[in-house]
Amino acid sequence: MARGYHPSESSVELLPVDRLEVQVLVDNVSDQLSTNPNGVRSELARLLSAGMTEWGGESICCAHHGLSLILTAHANGARHTLLFDTGPEGYAVERNGQRLGVAFGAIECVMLSHGHWDHGGGLPKALELISHNKDRKVPVYLHPDVFRSRGFRLPSGEVVPFKDVPRPEALSKKGGSVVCVSEPRCLLEGCFYISGEIARVTTYEQGFPNHMRKAEDGVTWEPDPFIMDEQFLAVRVKEKGLIILTACSHAGVVNVSKQARATFPAIPLYAVMGGFHLSGSGPEKIIPETVRDLLSFDLKMIIPGHCTGWRAITALVNAFGEEVVVPSAVGKHYRFG
Repeated sequence: MARGYHPSESSVELLPVDRLEVQVLVDNVSDQLSTNPNGVRSELARLLSAGMTEWGGESICCAHHGLSLILTAHANGARHTLLFDTGPEGYAVERNGQRLGVAFGAIECVMLSHGHWDHGGGLPKALELISHNKDRKVPVYLHPDVFRSRGFRLPSGEVVPFKDVPRPEALSKKGGSVVCVSEPRCLLEGCFYISGEIARVTTYEQGFPNHMRKAEDGVTWEPDPFIMDEQFLAVRVKEKGLIILTACSHAGVVNVSKQARATFPAIPLYAVMGGFHLSGSGPEKIIPETVRDLLSFDLKMIIPGHCTGWRAITALVNAFGEEVVVPSAVGKHYRFG
């Protein structure tokens, strides 16, 4: 049965932007040396442009298990910047931001894709850096269930708790203002689209089977395989189409792509970027079906990162070629338009 909100057409107006830039602030992998196509710059190139004078361990970015992307949309002579997820902890956010020359003060709002520590653990430090010496509160857009306590059930039945995403009170002290959103909406003058809950329509993308959450009593654990608080972000770039940012794809990257296409049927899907959650003994079993069905979207660029896993990346390259698949890495910079 399909789960989640699945509109047949968009009820919000998504502004076509002239250009989108994506700076990878945190990701699992460091890759400074691989060649890249036009429009993609390596971490090393970014470090040099930010003023690095000596190449060494202290001057490069730190790879970490998590994801954080800085998105800057240029439209009609204006620019808007959003922080999409914040990685697992503040150290990586601050260290990488300093080395890449990130202007944290230019970030206007933050979006958390879902309530896991590897995407929200760095939020307090990010808010501190963004709001430094400013009077305004920074909006933090997230699903209300982001704050549910989560965990992972071992084969023995024992549940290992995840570290909670910082609560609204803690975020407020760091300069944030929580805005709960569970249905689609556009942000920053229509440049960015938040999906709302993602429908589960494929037969094989069944979520995270051993994922648990605290029940309403706050004590007992209950199954939470679908992780319905997950949302994706989309940006429409002129003469290209939709750029889809999917942080972890617990909903399934095919379900994410299907919802994006159904929501904006007149706009082609150009690229999908983020974690595809195809690593681990369970998710790796659906790599063939995922790759097969992604072929139907005629994507011009696929940017796997974070939790995708090397087996899935290999399968994607074999199916789509190196011209389409350009893996993410910490410090890399992507330009669309």
